[in-house]
Amino acid sequence: QVQLQESGPGLVKPSQTLSLTCTVSGGSITTAHYYFSWIRRPPGKELEWMGAIGYMGTTYYSPSLKSRTSIARDTSKNQFTLQLRSVTPEDTAVYYCVRGGDPVSNDYDSWGQGTQVTVSS
Repeated sequence: QVQLQESGPGLVKPSQTLSLTCTVSGGSITTAHYYFSWIRRPPGKELEWMGAIGYMGTTYYSPSLKSRTSIARDTSKNQFTLQLRSVTPEDTAVYYCVRGGDPVSNDYDSWGQGTQVTVSS
């Protein structure tokens, strides 16, 4: 059973970069045909897909966030990361790392527990 765990600071100041790490256990991030995504839920809003990295390292981004988002991986640690630049209070959300069989669909078979990130000075 694959498990995902988010980690990172819970508070980020406006204009700074939000950085999160997802540690995957029980399965490799290089296993064929799996894609690892970051999604978020702002308060009172629906889930928003931010981007994904595939088993071959290919990245995919939401058009609305592409200019501010970078997703990378460290295969030696079985981790993947999110960087969101120039954050504003609108980026306050619960951030989840998830696994699915497609880079852009919302059909996920494993979820991290989520981590609250607040953007505030």
